Amino acid sequence: MSQPTGLNAALEYHVVNTLRWSSLRPLQEASVAPVRSGADCLLVAPTAGGKTEAAMFPTLSRMADEEWRGLSVIYVTPLKALLNNLHPRLEQYAAWLGRTVGLWHGDIGDSARQRMLNDPPDILLTTPESLESMLVSRRVDHRAMFAGVRAIIVDEVHAFAGGDRGWHLLAVLERLQRISGVPIQRMGLSATVGNPDDLVVWLQGSNRTAGRPAEVVRDMSASTLPPPDVTLDFVGSVENAALVLAQLHRGEKRLAFCVSRAQAEELAYELRKHNVMTFVSHSSLSVEERRRSEQAFAEARDCVIVSTSTLELGIDIGDLDRVIQLDAPFSVASFLQRLGRTGRRPGSRRNTLFLTTTNEAFLRAAGLLRLWVDGYVEPVIPPPSPRHLVAQQFMALALQEGRFSRASWRDWWGGLPMFDDAELVLEHLIACEFLASDGGMLFIGPAAEKEFGRRYFMELLSSFITDLELTVVHGRSELGTLSPMALQSRAGEGARPLLLAGRAWKIIDIDWKRHIVLVEPDENKGKSQWRSALVPEAFEMVRARRDILLGQAPGVALSRRGAERLEIVREELAAMVSDRGLVVIETETSKQLWAWGGLRAHQTLIAAVGASGEANSTNEVMMWPADYDLGVFASCDVTDAVPMISPEAVDGLKFSAALPRELAVETLGERFADVAGAQEISVEPRVRVRDA
Repeated sequence: MSQPTGLNAALEYHVVNTLRWSSLRPLQEASVAPVRSGADCLLVAPTAGGKTEAAMFPTLSRMADEEWRGLSVIYVTPLKALLNNLHPRLEQYAAWLGRTVGLWHGDIGDSARQRMLNDPPDILLTTPESLESMLVSRRVDHRAMFAGVRAIIVDEVHAFAGGDRGWHLLAVLERLQRISGVPIQRMGLSATVGNPDDLVVWLQGSNRTAGRPAEVVRDMSASTLPPPDVTLDFVGSVENAALVLAQLHRGEKRLAFCVSRAQAEELAYELRKHNVMTFVSHSSLSVEERRRSEQAFAEARDCVIVSTSTLELGIDIGDLDRVIQLDAPFSVASFLQRLGRTGRRPGSRRNTLFLTTTNEAFLRAAGLLRLWVDGYVEPVIPPPSPRHLVAQQFMALALQEGRFSRASWRDWWGGLPMFDDAELVLEHLIACEFLASDGGMLFIGPAAEKEFGRRYFMELLSSFITDLELTVVHGRSELGTLSPMALQSRAGEGARPLLLAGRAWKIIDIDWKRHIVLVEPDENKGKSQWRSALVPEAFEMVRARRDILLGQAPGVALSRRGAERLEIVREELAAMVSDRGLVVIETETSKQLWAWGGLRAHQTLIAAVGASGEANSTNEVMMWPADYDLGVFASCDVTDAVPMISPEAVDGLKFSAALPRELAVETLGERFADVAGAQEISVEPRVRVRDA
């Protein structure tokens, strides 16, 4: 290399002579000093930006130069498949310095685990759930195992932080840090996010209050890359999308992302009808089947692999020529992950072709691309009030330690904000015998044994269900999915209709355990003029669609069909938008407020005005009784408004059984609230239109 890297000399030798790199990538160069200093870091770069090496090379250098011994580095990812993918690469890097790497997750057998317990590796690749299982296992001497841990690397940290797994990860890291007895360096790896400074502070946990420095290290080279080739097309059906894929880009390796497993299977079927070599990857397939598909795809050339979001994260599936997106993802961040799959070869460009199958999907894609062109990326915001995880952590600590002191439990979690309501949760756990008390010490109680004790408490340590979605079924047909926010009222006489797929539906039954809603048509109720899945979308995403309807351009290339479809969609929905304010359409049976604010903001506003039993909404429109006075918005206070959630919905909130029912319902409601969006809608001018 022309310039010294700052890495350990032996490691630098292998980077040059084994990897044959003439230089480090920009992020890798920029990360050496902060990582080697011991600072907590967030390393931000697009997919395939070299983030793993940016963290591992300076960490391995610290390990060698400071003579760390035993298990000293833990590398955490959200997916077992990603761990499997990384293992051989990290084994190679560690071996250059005479160090070892172990892999521990749910698919690793007992013999391999026992070998690691007998002779711990220097670096452990694992998931947060497997890490906690080691802490509570009677087979693992966790104090001996983790005493030497000095650094933790969290890959795809944004995927953790946006959900409950992030809070769980932080809580486990705090317990681990107390066992090690020293501050542990924390490093997060992430694709582009909208609030990196907030994200690194969140990852620090108690390190922040202890004064440990933190730094965000960005890959600044992305701005010098040629602009991506992004095209928006309209094809009208999955069958037509397959025809386009069969005719275009022959001889190339293509990755086609779909919005659902059903769509992925349909596209794969249609592609095979056109004699296109096709592979499939989604969460309903077995691990072995997905692994075979991904391996075969990596070795092939003229082919397509069809996937849901399972291949969005950093799993290596070889060199891609093109990304195809059927319809549209629900966030700019997701699109950026997918776009980054391409353009890895010198001289190639990042690219994505959007093939949309419905007007709704076309408009969603157009709005998303407008946000992307404007430089917007969603902030990663941890869900509020994870009280159910606080309950889980108390019980997990009791398993780990056998018993713990009620007076000093705070020492274990370093003041994490998720424990703000912990005393209330702890009192309930004791009162309901999830925890038993004796002489100021707490230990596992009979209720926890009964609720979570199956399979040696694996139910207490398993993955979390937080983003509850229900499937709506009419006869044998699946109509779509919805959020529990859409089900404030139960099935039966007098219940408000459900708006989905452009129609009103009467709810016949709700099976919360199977997450299924049975419906039949309700022709006598007012219907929405918009087909929308009732899955909450961000305020900015939905407002971007309104901007497109009001004349903003998507900002990317449009195919001829795409340009024609844009005009059709604008004409179709012209009555639902106005540059003078939010449109109110009055009919004999309803009052429609086209607020374009997203389901969370709409339901928060409905709760704020006390109309949860009267109003209904999608992401685009709120439906009110015809005689409802929208003037109440002027005096409403949305500050503490919480969308109403059916009490039965908490069955989809993992560990809700360990919370008081009212607190569990409140917890679920709080994470659906969008106070800022509701406030903005409440003060916007409105334009009234009477529907002829």
